[in-house]
Amino acid sequence: MRAPHPVVVVHGGAGDVPVERHAEAVEGCRRAARAGLEVLLAGGSALDAAQRAVEVLEDDPLFNAGTGACLTEAGEIELDASVMEGTGLRAGAVAALPPFRNPVRIARAVLEEGRHVMMSGPGAAAFARSMGFEPADPESMITEASRRRLETWKQGRAEAGWAGGTVGAVACDASGRLAAATSTGGRVGKRPGRVGDSPVPGAGTFADDEAGACSCTGDGEAILRVGLARLAVDLLRVGLHADEAARAAIATLGRRVGGTGGLVLLDRRGRFAACWNTRTMSHAVARAGQPVVGDIVAPLQDV
Repeated sequence: MRAPHPVVVVHGGAGDVPVERHAEAVEGCRRAARAGLEVLLAGGSALDAAQRAVEVLEDDPLFNAGTGACLTEAGEIELDASVMEGTGLRAGAVAALPPFRNPVRIARAVLEEGRHVMMSGPGAAAFARSMGFEPADPESMITEASRRRLETWKQGRAEAGWAGGTVGAVACDASGRLAAATSTGGRVGKRPGRVGDSPVPGAGTFADDEAGACSCTGDGEAILRVGLARLAVDLLRVGLHADEAARAAIATLGRRVGGTGGLVLLDRRGRFAACWNTRTMSHAVARAGQPVVGDIVAPLQDV
């Protein structure tokens, strides 16, 4: 087996982004992938790199995570995020978290403390404060675009062209360690307290050094029902190439539950794939010694 090359793969949400926004969505993913790779090249772990890449996406109001996240039917932000590392299968997650910047950092704190895997709602907020994280002013994280999307939803019209999905990253370091991280604002107009796939290990996020790492985006209820991230990694485990596993997992999502979405996937050799059954999914790949590449309509893959 070839030695793994440090690599970070990110996605910015599956959906239907209009052509005029393609370039900025791809560039946002490139920035995130580049930031993750810089962590690896400085000696950081795969988990550090995946977390850093997602932080960059959370800070970009173009995406539905952190700042710029979509709003509940009550007009509020509730955030889901998770991280998982593949060596010890440790995971940390927060769900229905009120406004805190970079919820992926709080998910990492859950993992590091090790007492629980997931914290939710007011309990997650209390945990975050106990770990030194400061709540954010909601107005500093809610964008005008998010308000417009909620108004459109209230009028019974889905906003054409908005990805509306999760962001995420998978990473492999030079030691072959794997990790995944995922973050989202969820669905526009969701009921307060709704939890999607993103904070659930095996659904929206999964990593196992013995097989692979995956981060998912899309219809959270459907992704939860098929356990999409674990499904994709288990297909790697039985010998499928990363591209074959990604395509088979997304096909299952559509065939079994009529779900739409996408994923990015890494195998234990650091080979990657991206697949989706929506019109677009912005994504990018950063690998040591190579240009950072991205796309939104054509999947990148490592053959």
